[in-house]
Amino acid sequence: MKRSRGWWALMGLVLGCASGPEQVESAAADRARELMRAMRSRNGNLLLRCEPEDAEVHLDGVLQGVCTDFGGKPSGLQVGLGMHRIDVKKDGYWPYTTYFEPNSARAGLTIKLKSMQQQSGGTD
Repeated sequence: MKRSRGWWALMGLVLGCASGPEQVESAAADRARELMRAMRSRNGNLLLRCEPEDAEVHLDGVLQGVCTDFGGKPSGLQVGLGMHRIDVKKDGYWPYTTYFEPNSARAGLTIKLKSMQQQSGGTD
């Protein structure tokens, strides 16, 4: 049975990885494991409490759900490495925008949206 060189290269790749990353011992492998642990630890869990409770939550411009989805039961908004934009919106209310960079801890944010019907002092 004749096999191509590509097949043997694939088998070498599969067999080479079969032992798992913890089996590799080198300075480069140690550094890679350290970086992976650091990246995992920088994720965050953001608990949200909002008025109104059914306001939409957007993470980096993508709808994630409503505020009650991220109140801590079962978890908050999962946020990955780096700086993220969080928008909370509901029709008839002024939107709220903030930026959040996780630091491996659970954080909480309480937001009270202002109704567009409320006047900001002054008479017509």
